[in-house]
Amino acid sequence: MAPNTKRVFYVNNVSAQIYLDILAARADLQVDKLVNDSPADEVEPVLSQAHAYQIGSSRQELAIALQGYAPLLARCPNLLVLSTNGAGFDTVSLADATSAGVMVVNQAGGNKEGVAEHVMAMMLALSKRIVVSDHAMRSGSAYRRQDFMGDDVQGRTIGIIGLGHVGARVAELCRGLFQMRVLAYDPYQTAEQIAAKGAEKVPTLEAMLRIADYISVNCPHTAETRGMMGAAQFAVMPAHGYFITTARGGIHDEHALAQALTARQIAGAGLDVWEDEPPPSDHPLLGFDNVVVSPHTAGITRQSRHNIAKIAAEQMLDILDGKRPPRLLNPEVWDVYCDRFARILGYRPRG
Repeated sequence: MAPNTKRVFYVNNVSAQIYLDILAARADLQVDKLVNDSPADEVEPVLSQAHAYQIGSSRQELAIALQGYAPLLARCPNLLVLSTNGAGFDTVSLADATSAGVMVVNQAGGNKEGVAEHVMAMMLALSKRIVVSDHAMRSGSAYRRQDFMGDDVQGRTIGIIGLGHVGARVAELCRGLFQMRVLAYDPYQTAEQIAAKGAEKVPTLEAMLRIADYISVNCPHTAETRGMMGAAQFAVMPAHGYFITTARGGIHDEHALAQALTARQIAGAGLDVWEDEPPPSDHPLLGFDNVVVSPHTAGITRQSRHNIAKIAAEQMLDILDGKRPPRLLNPEVWDVYCDRFARILGYRPRG
């Protein structure tokens, strides 16, 4: 190994092979692979020398000892960056990373098309009652076509929580395909920024919930957003309204949603994300005919995985070459990070 080799490691897998192909083209990089149950005599040498960790984004798929929290960071004295495999960063503590002088980046936007299309698929499946009618036809029981009367999507109102990469694409599709009215709740964007993405800014979440025919959750899972959709929020939605989430489990209260569906406070839900993934087969929300479900697969398309892997590899190379990345999640770490980078790699980042 060359004396100035930069060390990158990952656990279990990366998003797509192109990530490894791009890094393999660099003679000054070494990539190490670990798995959840790698023995300590394999893990510790990798952690002690690693400069970068390409970390999985699923809490349930990555061993807790290898998630990006203080205990792991203490074992990685040379670590400079935690780079998540997707847009989510559930396996990383931004506070712990910042305290350790470690930069955190994600691959936001890489899967926006796949996730946005999944939102549209769920919205159409719910409105057209496709799953209910499919099950009825396969059951062998008698049914009437009139029992599956649905609704057109054209001209209705969607409320989007979080107008980032995915939310903005959902807004574009809804407005362009179905001439829908698009409302957005995003306290971190101005009315002008939201208007530029084709949506109307609403002052409060409650104001949007009261009037939207569909609610789509597209914000990150943070301490601020955890539990933001609970009993009080479902109670103010119209009875004909649908709740759709492709963001992260924990943003909505699953028990409260089940209660709202039982009481017919809302018309149905589309759920791609869960508090525990996969959810148990006896999960209450799996018992409703008016709930369309998937196992966190909105962003799992060939194209999305390729895009995320390519973005991740290119961003990783920029970081290790001393450039400031465009998807920095903890910008407050920059000065301390630069000092550590210079001490570890011998030159100071720029930007």
